[in-house]
Amino acid sequence: MILLAIECSSDERSVAVARDGEVIASDTRRSGRSTPLLGMIEGILQAAHLDRSEVEALAVGLGPGSYTGIRGSIAVAQGWSLATGARLVGIDSSAACAHRAHRLDVRGLVAIVIDAQRGEWYVATHKLDEDGVHALSPLRIATRAEVEELAHAGFQLAGPDLPTPLLAGRTANPDATSVAMLARDCRTWVRPEQLEPIYLRPTTFVKAPPPRNPQSPDPNP
Repeated sequence: MILLAIECSSDERSVAVARDGEVIASDTRRSGRSTPLLGMIEGILQAAHLDRSEVEALAVGLGPGSYTGIRGSIAVAQGWSLATGARLVGIDSSAACAHRAHRLDVRGLVAIVIDAQRGEWYVATHKLDEDGVHALSPLRIATRAEVEELAHAGFQLAGPDLPTPLLAGRTANPDATSVAMLARDCRTWVRPEQLEPIYLRPTTFVKAPPPRNPQSPDPNP
């Protein structure tokens, strides 16, 4: 199966193409919102000597992370699937971070830390050993103090663009290669409308009332 992977949840944007679970071409650029995503995809397909019509499935990093990057990659995957019938799967970008850290030879107890803004952090803990990545706790929102407690408890901190002025750790950006490798054992595909960014905060907006029609009589004169 030919699978196209897209990961744009951090400032490091990447795409990869895999054949039967093995990545055969990839491209990574640190250009944030100005990244020419479609151009990168075209480039790796050419490098792999593949046509767009040969892509059978797409795997997309769903975040958490850059709102613009995640939405853009989801839109590309949805449009591709609707046009060609390609299958889709979404991948937790924090899991891709842990997978990337493992590929960078990080071992031991690791807390993946992603900036959630508002002085908070997305955190998931893992054990990384020679056998692979083993999840210990699911993704959640934590305060800086809670993240520091994990560090004091012996967890190495890793994640996009670390170290930061607030938290020191190992930089491990999620990338499309890790997304592709995490997707290779996928047995559950989703419809285009089911691809949604990972966002753990509850929705707090209030829907505005419908506009009044000045031609309608006032129900409460």
